[in-house]
Amino acid sequence: MANEKKRYPSFDDIVFEGRNKEYGAYEIRRKYARTMTMSIIIGLIAIFFAAYIPYIKAKSIAQIKQRDANEVIAEMASDINQEAAAPPPPPPPPPPTEQQTVVKYVAPVIVDTIKPEDASQFMTADDVAETVVNEEVGLEVIEQVQEEVQEEAPREVFVVVEEMPSFPGGETELFKFIYDNIKYPEIAKENNIQGKVILRFCVTYKGTVDQVSVVRGVDPSLDEEAIRVIKMLPLWKPGKQGGKPVNVWYSVPISFQLK
Repeated sequence: MANEKKRYPSFDDIVFEGRNKEYGAYEIRRKYARTMTMSIIIGLIAIFFAAYIPYIKAKSIAQIKQRDANEVIAEMASDINQEAAAPPPPPPPPPPTEQQTVVKYVAPVIVDTIKPEDASQFMTADDVAETVVNEEVGLEVIEQVQEEVQEEAPREVFVVVEEMPSFPGGETELFKFIYDNIKYPEIAKENNIQGKVILRFCVTYKGTVDQVSVVRGVDPSLDEEAIRVIKMLPLWKPGKQGGKPVNVWYSVPISFQLK
């Protein structure tokens, strides 16, 4: 018993010595330190979650938006691949050829005698040489000949060629450009109008976009917005047929979806 550690009374034991400890105040004071510690820990945990949950939520929303954008781009790429796999429409009929004028051959008339002509009407060799030497060659005539020699720009529009036109960076960059520049019309939002607009346009031999038209539309507001974005496309790499740049038809689907 001598080796037993002596227990000293606590502050609460001294305060409540000789009093009714069963009343409840004694238990409250005795558990006060532990209660405060637990309260501080719970408060810190609550503050941590209150600050961290909005960050997680914002990060999740950003990931969802990025995933939605990737899904839209992937869907557009799939649609254009399906459009490319579909059989192309028949080429337009060739332009009518100009009717050639046939000159009927007229047989020469043979006569017995030749009527002498006035010698003054003919020029001598010296006169011809002098006239040719002194006459200046006009630059306008040379320029006119050069313009006629230049090759005429191609007018025919092909559906399928040996080397199809390509957008800088490929189809992924094409749909990224469309997705970044598209603006959902407010009237379509208010009326919950959604759908897919299929456009056809000509990529000229110079790489420009021309003759934009709607193959399958959804609503006038969505059709006009799709045409506006397609007309904003930068220069393409033109298609080639036989090693020469030519005009080629190209189709693109644009999906309008409300999230």
